[in-house]
Amino acid sequence: MAVRGIRGAITVPRNDKGEIISATRELLQALVVENGLEVAEIASALFSTTRDLNAEFPAVAAREIGWHDTPLLCGNEIDVPGSLPLCVRVLLHVNTDRPQTAMRHVYLREAKNLRR
Repeated sequence: MAVRGIRGAITVPRNDKGEIISATRELLQALVVENGLEVAEIASALFSTTRDLNAEFPAVAAREIGWHDTPLLCGNEIDVPGSLPLCVRVLLHVNTDRPQTAMRHVYLREAKNLRR
């Protein structure tokens, strides 16, 4: 078994606690469905937000959907001029026998512009 990385990102309409939780929940659920994940397979999740999102920790959404034993970490990204605003990103570490090429990254809303 190996640890594989899965990336995801979503934009949030505004810096609001409920909006951050709702968008992050949407992103996490899409990652789970797209990759056929069980919560027990998720080794850890690293969340980052752009500096304009500070009303809530995105990790709260993970706890709310049942990720109680998953190690979580939140941080702010560097403020690069011209970067996508109001964005939550996540890097999941997943225990799996599948190859890295089988992992499906998920980018939603305006974050779709981050990937070709």
